Amino acid sequence: MAIIKSLLDTDFCKLTMAQAVLHTYPAVTVKYKFACQNKKITYLDEIEKEIDHLCTLRFQEEEIDYLASIPFLKTDFIEYLRLFQFNRRYLKLELDDEAGIQIHIEGPWISTILYEVPVLAIVSEVYSRNEANTDSGRHDSEKALKKGVSLLSEKIGFLTNLLKTGQIPSFKFADIGTRQRYSRAWHTKIIEALKSKFRPHIFVGTSNVALAKKFKLKPIGTMSHEWLQGHQQLGARISNSQKAALESWAQEYRGDLGIALSDVVGSKAFLRDFDLYFAKLFDGCRHDSGDSVSWCVKLIEHYDKLGIDPKTKSAVFTDGLDFEKAVELHQTFFEMINLSFGIGTILTNDMGIAPPEIVIKMIECNGQPVAKICDSEDRVMCEDPEFVSYLKKVYKIK
Repeated sequence: MAIIKSLLDTDFCKLTMAQAVLHTYPAVTVKYKFACQNKKITYLDEIEKEIDHLCTLRFQEEEIDYLASIPFLKTDFIEYLRLFQFNRRYLKLELDDEAGIQIHIEGPWISTILYEVPVLAIVSEVYSRNEANTDSGRHDSEKALKKGVSLLSEKIGFLTNLLKTGQIPSFKFADIGTRQRYSRAWHTKIIEALKSKFRPHIFVGTSNVALAKKFKLKPIGTMSHEWLQGHQQLGARISNSQKAALESWAQEYRGDLGIALSDVVGSKAFLRDFDLYFAKLFDGCRHDSGDSVSWCVKLIEHYDKLGIDPKTKSAVFTDGLDFEKAVELHQTFFEMINLSFGIGTILTNDMGIAPPEIVIKMIECNGQPVAKICDSEDRVMCEDPEFVSYLKKVYKIK
């Protein structure tokens, strides 16, 4: 049974970025690279078979109708998706004896941007199928699912108790766990359970477009790192790349999707660029690396310094959260700024076995290097150390 059955089985931010790319950068070429930071994944044949199947899929008519109902997705983009199909020639998969599988994606940005999420979901599920083992070494999905049900019940109980006792006023969260989920079937059961228990009170939606459609939830997402990374090679000056990325986004969406990602070259450099114009223009900012408490303090101080009431803006947290950490952040800051939390792997792949820490990141744009230098030093991903040094110098990153 195929892992990916629908092209809607992706994160909403990939579609929103794809529309912006189609309208603004249709001729730009990019390169992405896969990395697994904690495991050696070797299931080449299985993964390749699933990717081959992915490349046979097309958007179905009811899926096109669903996307067309979203006001800020424009007619020409919808018609592009009606014709869209993954081109297998843009993705190369190989097995390295030392590092495990290697995935390289290279081609037009508009033709490759949608690869990331379903490919990661495929790798994660194939890994889960083969690694959810008993002590005897045999795959035991029933044991893993039983553990997952137990842990999910604990999470639901934790939130239910806090709601009953009034400890989390205005708390809200969304699922963002497609990329590293245990399986598509398990992901579906999680969303069904969360909707039943917490909708519409605190569960506000999911980044997964197919599940948003299925369960009549809000699809969640705006931009990811690649949007700002690409702009490092799309303008005359790298020092203006963040401003160019934010301006281009604002021109595309005209007030919709107003959460800005803050850590592509570190939050300090971001806030220097996030001046009064952008602070008024965007609804808030997203935290995705580094110390979450100090980030939020600095964001609130930044709004105060600009003369903007932080309570009119939002801070969105998405960096490896569990519910305990999200609740702690909420209780610390909910009286100061609007808050929202994206819960990922700990929600969709907490099954009693360590999930793979997998990413696919842009490493080149128009044949030139790009980099993400976030607030966690271990997350720099770029194949050109000289470019990383130059970027740090430009943005005054120590």
